[in-house]
Amino acid sequence: MFQQIETEPAYRKVATALLERILDRTLRDGDRLPAETELARQFGVNRSTVREALRELQSTGMLTRRRGSKCFAITRPAPGVVAQGVSRALALHDVTVLNVWEALTILEPPIAEAAARRRTPEDLGRLMFAARAFAAGNRDTALAAQRVIEFFRCVGAASHNPVLMLAQDPLLALLQTSLRAMMDRVPQARSRIVTAQTRLCDALAAGRIEDARTWMARHIRDFRRGYELAGIPLESPCDAGNQVP
Repeated sequence: MFQQIETEPAYRKVATALLERILDRTLRDGDRLPAETELARQFGVNRSTVREALRELQSTGMLTRRRGSKCFAITRPAPGVVAQGVSRALALHDVTVLNVWEALTILEPPIAEAAARRRTPEDLGRLMFAARAFAAGNRDTALAAQRVIEFFRCVGAASHNPVLMLAQDPLLALLQTSLRAMMDRVPQARSRIVTAQTRLCDALAAGRIEDARTWMARHIRDFRRGYELAGIPLESPCDAGNQVP
């Protein structure tokens, strides 16, 4: 017995052909695509097929339609769009609080080290602002968790390594729910986070590479202790949409 041969829809073939041109840099960020009628002529398909292909690429952030123009232009997917897709994929693979925590213990200390080497005055300004924002108004747990995530993102941005930043962001999105639950149940968590952020800011400002790495490692390790005190099972499914038990 042979399995049936699956035929790919025409719009998917058009989308794949366009995507190949984008990925090999034949089409670059900002380049405008021809009109739908012209693309349909070139591909030898109906205009509706082209329209469906363009919608698919638009949904992934590869295309955008600029105001006042009927044509699509090539664009880079925003980091948030990339992170959201990866976070959802990880959630569908049933990643746990422990999985995310372990990944952060591996990833965040080198990010802090790179930030200590490369941070600019502007980076330090954003870091200080994020740390002050958390310290000044962290009674609202949901807002406090968002500000913790923002601090981590500022450290990532200070590394000036887009690969590290894109690897970090999906994990931070998955961290937020368990972090919120932990801060709700462990009152001292907030003061410990303030201390860690202050130490990290000092190390980054002074360019103390080893201190930055050490304090980030200590900061992430402290989350596990917080989970244990909060009674959050490390085997809990971890996603950005549901509360952990």
